[in-house]
Amino acid sequence: MEWISKIFGTKKPIVAMCHLRELPGDPNYDADGGMEKVVELARREFLNLQDGGVDTVMFSNEFSLPYLRKVKPETTAAMGRVIGQLMSEIKIPFGVNVLWDPYASLDLAAATGACFIREIMSGVYASDFGLWDTCTGEIARHKARLGLKNVKMFFNIVPEAAKYLADRDITEIARTTVFNNHPDVVCVSGLTAGAATDSAVLSRVKKAIPDTPVFANTGCTPETIADILSIADGAVVGTTFKQDGKFANYVDPDRVKRFMEVVHGAR
Repeated sequence: MEWISKIFGTKKPIVAMCHLRELPGDPNYDADGGMEKVVELARREFLNLQDGGVDTVMFSNEFSLPYLRKVKPETTAAMGRVIGQLMSEIKIPFGVNVLWDPYASLDLAAATGACFIREIMSGVYASDFGLWDTCTGEIARHKARLGLKNVKMFFNIVPEAAKYLADRDITEIARTTVFNNHPDVVCVSGLTAGAATDSAVLSRVKKAIPDTPVFANTGCTPETIADILSIADGAVVGTTFKQDGKFANYVDPDRVKRFMEVVHGAR
């Protein structure tokens, strides 16, 4: 797991979510504000996270609700524009997550130089977004075609708003995911963005795959992060950084700084 410290400059990194607002083609896109508004809001959100001391940021189209399993080209293009316009201000490693399309995430990583992607890349699920099928072999080959050998793959094995179709225990899923797919990180989530990751489940997964990094993927708070980092190898954090801890709000720089103070004490 030395690569974690090499890329992120620390053990047990905090991956902060930079949630992009609705993009062209999304049902609630603000056509009057246009991409200029999307970029400026993203800049403010990103700088509040970076200045607050997070270890890395993951850009995602979090407000492209309801999500697609195969995104349209305009989504990837719009995200590329946002990251491109922020590039001169990005001083920390970053990743990308085009919800919920691993091929588009890899395309975006190739275009922007992202260090990692996070996606649903294995398994079959019944979800709010329909039948969620994957083909890890095709995803791996797409990555190889793009020459992205250094891009790390974060596998979310507990998709939000979805349930594995087969009756399999989470530890069994974790073990076979590692054996078959060689994920760089396995992410364990709660029910939705902002919903707490179950510490007991997190612990069981970590014990099942001790040699693979396991990250808590949702619901970390200042009150729970020390316990989570005593189990997990890192955490993805989004909602708790926002005003009043609400998903729809914007990042509160004071909440970021207070959270990271707790993290530094825990590490």
